[in-house]
Amino acid sequence: MSYIELVTPSGRHVRILVAKPGLDGHDRGAKVVARALRDAGFEVVYTGLHQTPEMIAAAAVQEDVDAVGLSIMSGAHNTLFPAVVQALQGRGADDIIVFGGGIIPDDDAERLEAAGVKKVFKPGTELATIVEWVEANVRPRAA
Repeated sequence: MSYIELVTPSGRHVRILVAKPGLDGHDRGAKVVARALRDAGFEVVYTGLHQTPEMIAAAAVQEDVDAVGLSIMSGAHNTLFPAVVQALQGRGADDIIVFGGGIIPDDDAERLEAAGVKKVFKPGTELATIVEWVEANVRPRAA
């Protein structure tokens, strides 16, 4: 996919919010993914550490993003990822795609996808794989 396809006819770029839910204090991976997405032509907003699901949903709506990328290393993914999906739904933003990554066992990844997380990336996933998935699956939301 070329850079031009990441932009709507009105000139709007695909926007992605990268967030660290919960008390997890490790954000190097989130920053690396955010930079890779930015370098691929996406507009990226990074919320920083220690975000609640409500804070993430509020930021996603306020920033008018097309997708939310979550990163977690603390093991609280089964609680926090679905809570972000629910918080977005509660704000009428269920058309915002949620994807994520971190230390997530295979069984949990299946459970998260069933709860509305569109894709779960495992440790060691190449950045190009994440970028390609976002390019193939995230489009600008209807205005």
